[in-house]
This record gives sequence, C-alpha cells and structure tokens, in this order.
Amino acid sequence: MKSYKRTLFTLLFILVLASPNINAQGSPSFSAMDVFDLQWVHNPQISPDGKHIVYNRRGFNKMTDRRTSSLWIINSDGSGHQKLTSRTSGEGNAIWSPDGDRIAYTSSEEGHGSEIFIYWLESGVTARITQLESSPGGLAWSPDGQYLSFTMKIEGRNPVLVTSPKKPKGAEWAPAPRVTTRLNYEQDGAGYISPGYRHIFITPADGGAVRQITQGDFDHGSPVWSPYGEHIYFSANRNEDHDKVSGYRNSEIYSVNVSDQTITPLTDRFGPDSNPVISPDGKTIAYLGYDDKIQTYQIRHIYLMNSDGSNKKMLETGLDRSPSSLEWKANGNGLYFLYDDEGITKLAETDLRGKVNVLAENIGGTSIGRPYGGGSYSVSDNGEIAMNLTSPEHPAELAVMSNKKAANLITSLNDALLGNRTLGKVEDYRYKSSVDGIDLQGWLIYPPNYDESRSYPLLVEIHGGPISNYGPRFTPELQLFAAAGYVVFYPNMRGSTSYGEEFGNLLYHDYPGDDYHDIMDGVDKLIEDRITSEDSLFVTGGSAGGIMTAWMIGKNNRFESAAVVKPVMNWISKTLVADNYFGYAEYRYPGQPWEEFETYWKYSPVSLVGNIETPTLVMVGTEDLRTPLSEAKQLYGALKIREIETALVEIPGASHFIANRPSQLITKVDHILAWFKKSRK
Repeated sequence: MKSYKRTLFTLLFILVLASPNINAQGSPSFSAMDVFDLQWVHNPQISPDGKHIVYNRRGFNKMTDRRTSSLWIINSDGSGHQKLTSRTSGEGNAIWSPDGDRIAYTSSEEGHGSEIFIYWLESGVTARITQLESSPGGLAWSPDGQYLSFTMKIEGRNPVLVTSPKKPKGAEWAPAPRVTTRLNYEQDGAGYISPGYRHIFITPADGGAVRQITQGDFDHGSPVWSPYGEHIYFSANRNEDHDKVSGYRNSEIYSVNVSDQTITPLTDRFGPDSNPVISPDGKTIAYLGYDDKIQTYQIRHIYLMNSDGSNKKMLETGLDRSPSSLEWKANGNGLYFLYDDEGITKLAETDLRGKVNVLAENIGGTSIGRPYGGGSYSVSDNGEIAMNLTSPEHPAELAVMSNKKAANLITSLNDALLGNRTLGKVEDYRYKSSVDGIDLQGWLIYPPNYDESRSYPLLVEIHGGPISNYGPRFTPELQLFAAAGYVVFYPNMRGSTSYGEEFGNLLYHDYPGDDYHDIMDGVDKLIEDRITSEDSLFVTGGSAGGIMTAWMIGKNNRFESAAVVKPVMNWISKTLVADNYFGYAEYRYPGQPWEEFETYWKYSPVSLVGNIETPTLVMVGTEDLRTPLSEAKQLYGALKIREIETALVEIPGASHFIANRPSQLITKVDHILAWFKKSRK
C-alpha cells in the first residue's frame, strides 16, 4: 500500500512539473486557448420601465474561428437570465419600443443578409419584418411605436469607359476591368467599397413597405426622432467636397421632415458636428463637435441649440476631456455622457449649466485584445442605468446603477474561466518626462506569482493611434505576455487621449517626436527601480505602436529584440495609398507629401533603417488597407539587404484589425514570444 501511494504521489508530482501553466497557488495562468472561452457584454439596453435589460453576448466560436454575437435578456436584479431567441449568433442592434412591449433588432438568416426583426415580450414570438437590399443600421423607434427608422446603403454603379466586344457563346474571358473615379473607394476591414450612399429609411413596425426619406449623393448618419415624430435628426457631410473632406473632419446636424422629406441644415461651421439628441420636450438639441483649428488633436464639446438650429451655445463644463454618447435625462434638466480620463472611461451627468458629476468608472471592456477603451450605457425612464464594466481581471460584464448608488454587477460571464486562472497583477506607474517635466502615466502587468527579489525581462507594448489610450482594462494579449514571464509596460505617452487637448496635441507637426523620449523615460525609471535590467529589454507595438517600435530601434540599440506590427515606414507612400489619407496633410504634417517631401521623410521610420541593429520581427495582415502590406515589406526588405536578423510574418486574410479572429490573436502573440525567446538571456 505504501509503495502504491508513493508511486501515485510521484506521478502527480511529475504531472505538475510537466504543466508549465500551473503556478505555485495551483491555478493555471491565462493561456492561449483560454482566448476562445472569453465572453463579454456589448450594447446593454435597459427597458423604459427599468425592469429588463437586453444585451449582445459576444464571444468566440472555437470551430469556426469567428466572433459570435447573440441577444440575451436579464431582469435588472440579475434574475431571469436567458437567451432572447433561438438564434445562436448573428444578432445585434437591439432597441426597446417606447412602451417596452417589443424589441427591434437585426439578425442575419441563412440565404439573407441582415434584416430587421421584432420580438414581442409578452408572447416571446419573434418575426422578420423587412426584405432589404443591404444591411440596416442605426435602428430607432418612432415616439408612438408605429415605425422604425434605420440607415441602409443604396448601391450605385461604377463608371464604364469602354464597351467591351461581345464574347462568343460559351467563351470564358477575363472579368471586365473595374473603373474607379472616387477618392474614397476602399476601407480597411471591408475592402473595396462599392459605389453608393447610406440613406435614412422608415418602415412600419408590424411590417410593410420601406420608404426612403433622404436623397442625394451623400452618406447619412443614424436617425433620431423628434418627440412627436414630425422630424428626424441626423449628422452628415452634405457639402460639395464631402468626398475629399471626410465627415471625420467636417459634418453638420440636419433635420428631415418625415412627411415631405425636406432637409434643413441646423449647423454650418467647419468641424465635425455629430451625435444629435433631442430633449424630451422637443425644444433643444444637444450635440457634440468643435470648430476645427487644423491640429492633430482637439477635444469635442457639448453644444445646445434650439430644434430649429437657432441659439447655439457651448455647454461650459470646464472638462478638458472629450465627451461621447450623449443622452438626455428623462426630465430634460441635464445630460449623460461618457469620457476618458487618464486611461479610464467614466460615465457622468451634467446639468444645463455645465456642472459635472461622475456616476461610474471603468466603463468598457469590449476591446478584446489590447487594453483600449470602448463601452456603452442606456438609461430607463426612471433613471436606472445599464452599462458594461471592466477591470484588469475581466472583460465587459453587465452592471446596473439605481438611484445614483454604486453600479452593481449582475453578470459573471467569465467567472468559470478567469475565476480559475492566476492573472498578472496590473499596477499604475507614474513618472516624469525628461524633455519638459510633464507627468506621464503607464501600467505594469507583472508575471503571475511575481517575486520582488527577482529581476524580470521587460516587454514594452506601445498603443496605436497615436491619438488613443490604454488603461487598466482586461487584455488577453498582454496577459499572455506576462504569463510568459515578462513584466509588461504599456505607457500613455504624449499624444494619448484622456489627458486633455494640450497633451494630445503635443505631436502636432512632430510625430514621431518626444513621445519616443516619454517611452524611454519609463524604461529608464523601471531599470532605476530595479524592476528590470538594461540587458533584458524587448519592445513591440501595432499600428502607431509599430511605427514607434521601428523608430525606437532606429534611435537606439538597447533592446534585445523587437516586433514591429503593422507599421507605417514611409509617410509618403502611406498617405497616398492608405484608406485614411484625410488624417495627415495639415493635421499631422504641413502640406501634402509632394509639397513637403523632406518633412514627410524626416518623420518616416525608414529614414532610420540604416541605424537598426536589433533583431526584428515584422508582422502585418495581408488585407491591411490602413498600414498596407507594402509598408511592412519596406522594413523587412531593408533589414534583409543590411543582413540584420529579421523575419516577415504575414497573417492571411487579416485586415488592420490583425487579431479579429481568435486564432489570429493567438498566433500574433505566439510569434512575438517565439521571436523574443531567441534573444532572452
């Protein structure tokens, strides 16, 4: 018997040693295949009476390697949690009817594109009410619950320059050429954009004919009904130069008369006016925007105007942050909104004099991959608020706030997984800039079961944008880096959002610039604090983070290894080829590339490629239209010519959102870790 027990103990001991993800406390670290089991709450919509919430339950399908989206419903007290329909995926955009007896949503059926469906709460019956030519978006109920408005693209035609000769019967000729005369003809993630424009439509809520209520060769934003249903408000760029000046830079607020389709502009300045919401009494429109001053970063402001466009004024909140997601209070005496502050997304309210009160923090957790922002909320008629909340320990869960008390989590979608994993601890890290002494912030993720007496290799992970931010949000990619034994440092260097307009605009006509020093200052402080050592430095980043990674290894040889992911290497070629040309000339750099060749070249990482000695992995998606494949190849080709250790990893079918599919997220991390492992001491 003793021999049997000793043998059993020995076998168990060997099994523990053979399991690299089992930590000292007995719970495994987060691992690559765990990615498939993550779930998160998206777009929570609370019923008008505050009793029920419908939301998108999102996750991954291990067999199809795709993201899933299905609708679930739950009582506001956390009871009655169940699937809304029998569909397992392809559902979204749920919105309650004004009296709360129905839910409109979109779903894709076999043999159909996306259509509009209605779910009747009392009977549990669901029915499709449309037969549309293309996918609908921006669903909104009319105030009386009789109609639904939505946006839909009306397809156009490409120009034809020649008429091809008639091919013989049965012949198999090459496809006819595609002729394009538009400036905006492709988009990352979507590919070639077929001709046409997005318009606003209405349809009876019980099914029937669809009626188009906007006209013209312009794209129109999501519709918002007036309280009595006579008008619909929307944001659009209906200016003559709309093809050249994106709505990202210039748009107006419009109203359209539902009866006669007369469109009236309500704003008329150069700048992006958007997100119109109408007060409950129909007298005041709140919206977001700013007067475009032609700079790299500007914060949005909340504006108020009469419903006819008169008496415009900015709401003086004194908040040097960009608000988003405006909603009126039911009594019309104030507004709700979201904003990012030092890497944290907050839900706030303001009265009509601009007095701001924060209601909740850590909204979001929907950016699965890296720790970006993004979240949403909705408000019932009696002031109950549903929102998604995140933390470093979990992605978005559903929370409810009543009577302005602390938000209460009512779902635990990830407990079965993450409750049995030891995650790396996340810590706020503050330091000073050596350039101008400004305060800087970043975060550290320590390896699971971190030992303070040890020195660990440092992995610097740089966010994209660069006009964006990281925060203390759950991040599978960075947790996987930490589980591999790295201290992960992810900073919000100058140019990041959530620190005010001046901080965000420090890269104006100077990018990459002193943001390089901001990151290296953080590295130096971590070495000084003995969290890492000079001979154990690694760096990676994607998009703007890839640009900065390439810039850093062109500026110094301190890193053991680098992974440059979806970079811009040459601002001249990037600006003239990528799908977002409009964000650079004048706003990022003075003039166009052919006018300011030396400036564009000066800030191009390829200009430093002759200095690079660091072993460098280059990674990009083959369908990336934001930082095209040719950009990554410029770095790879230059390093090969210079005989610097390098490898090019192309992710088949991936757009700029390189980790959109779970297997792509896993392979991205695995390739970076494998490359770094070659250089680890």
